[in-house]
Amino acid sequence: MDRLTKCPANYVPLTPLTFIKRAAIVYTNRTSVIYAGVRFTWRQTYQRCCRLASSLRSLNIVKNDVISVLAPNVPALYEMHFAVPMAGAVLNAINTRLDAKNIATILHHSEAKVFFVDYQYVPLASEALRLLVADLEHTSAANYGMPLVIVIDDIHKPMGVRLGKLEYEQLIHHGDPRYFGEEVENEWDSIALNYTSGTTSAPKGVVYSHRGAFLSTMSLIQGWEMSTEPVYMWSLPMFHCNGWTFTWGVAARGGTNVCIRNTSAGEMYQAISQHKVTHMCCAPIVFNILLEAKPNERREITSKVNILTGGAPPPPSLLEKMENLGFNVMHAYGLTEATGPALVCEWQTKWNHLSQDHQAKLKSRQGVGILTLSDFDVKIKETMESVPSDGKTMGEIVLRGSSIMKGYLKDEKETEKAFHKGWFFTGDVGVIHPDGYLEIKDRSKDVIISGGENISSVELESVLFKHPSILEAAVVAMPHPRWGESPCAFLVLKTTTENVTEDDILKHCRKNMPKFMVPKKVEFLKELPKTGTGKIQKVELRKIAASFVISTKTNKSSINKVHRDQTWYHQDEEKVLAMSRL
Repeated sequence: MDRLTKCPANYVPLTPLTFIKRAAIVYTNRTSVIYAGVRFTWRQTYQRCCRLASSLRSLNIVKNDVISVLAPNVPALYEMHFAVPMAGAVLNAINTRLDAKNIATILHHSEAKVFFVDYQYVPLASEALRLLVADLEHTSAANYGMPLVIVIDDIHKPMGVRLGKLEYEQLIHHGDPRYFGEEVENEWDSIALNYTSGTTSAPKGVVYSHRGAFLSTMSLIQGWEMSTEPVYMWSLPMFHCNGWTFTWGVAARGGTNVCIRNTSAGEMYQAISQHKVTHMCCAPIVFNILLEAKPNERREITSKVNILTGGAPPPPSLLEKMENLGFNVMHAYGLTEATGPALVCEWQTKWNHLSQDHQAKLKSRQGVGILTLSDFDVKIKETMESVPSDGKTMGEIVLRGSSIMKGYLKDEKETEKAFHKGWFFTGDVGVIHPDGYLEIKDRSKDVIISGGENISSVELESVLFKHPSILEAAVVAMPHPRWGESPCAFLVLKTTTENVTEDDILKHCRKNMPKFMVPKKVEFLKELPKTGTGKIQKVELRKIAASFVISTKTNKSSINKVHRDQTWYHQDEEKVLAMSRL
């Protein structure tokens, strides 16, 4: 047995680059990409990727060089998911909702050699590059120069916008279609660099390997039961964990990528109806966009559209509304460090006979590990003991498997902190149900500890969502002189004409939850602050909640704002609203 030989015939490094080669052969003339008036076949998409990889090599791009891109979900960004690693480089898809300062920081930290910029983001990129120049001069970074800037013009209607000397389609045109890319010699080589959204800390550069990307992709198309030739609509940003690996996964299934620039209700309904979309991914916030669409934006959904959702735990009531609209929702849990979704709420046939309400509650759970996740658990970090499977005892969610990141770029300290005693610690709090399915309860920093009681903000938000007038809800801790902390609810109503008061919300809460969970304060906002991936920035809401104080001098507690209230709060609200538009 020991004399058996590992050789090129029986051992090939795992990489998602094999998916597009196969698609070009098996699904040669099938439509690969749809974008406005543009249509490509898999043969054409593969040739365009080969040409782009060839042009990148001619620009002296070598192994492990970082290629950054600032673009919406357009064909160019999809093609770069294959072309960049084919050239041996590492793809860094930047969040388009970041400000210029953050983009400059990413370009500097990643040492990007090339910076692709979609024409829509030329002004933002110009400001980021200006800040990068100033930053490089200030730090005297002799080993890193400015990246080569290449503009992506509108593929079907060139705008003639120029920021750099080169344009994307020029690289495609001059590239060699017979260049099939550099061989992946080691599956541990890096394929992508993604920066965390920074909801609870500063963004960190997360590095993926070819092996991890391949295995995560395979697990997700299997776990979601994505059959061959799906029609996938890009409602999820490709910059978010490389589109939860479906940039590679759609190629693996010979599917069609329906690219859209904006996740507006009209554009999504139009694409679903016109192209017979079968699959899409999104954060729960997109549910509200679809549910609140105006009559003229809606289109009839003639067949089920499968949705994989994650990023924030959706309340059962929201899932039920989506099911009634014609969508089949599967819930997933993951994070950037896990190459996107690591758990999926795998459906069991025996649940089909349950009531719709019961099914929605089951679907709202985060589920079980994908096939390439070796193990998952909920542990008490101090003792490393697993919590009992009672659906009540909370602990930190931990993961282990080949789909977990290689580590944080240039940050050994944070990498070691994340990998603790053989597990990746997520920072999320959850429970394990008796059937082995996991349910997230909160971020560890978002659990509200009131008088010794642990209050899950997610659980409280689920109750709030049952109120018919609430569109969005977020609960954070606010100071309490007796209990230490108490829940504070921030709400967005469905319409500005809703005549809903704080008392109405509190009465709803008292009827549907234990007394200690009832919020001590309810605030109505026009918008909730969010990251570029749609996650609510509770750190900003906590700042507002910290300005509220509870007086217990009378029998009935009254809530007042601190001194300087009116000016301070309205200034902060403007800041919150500004951030939500990023």
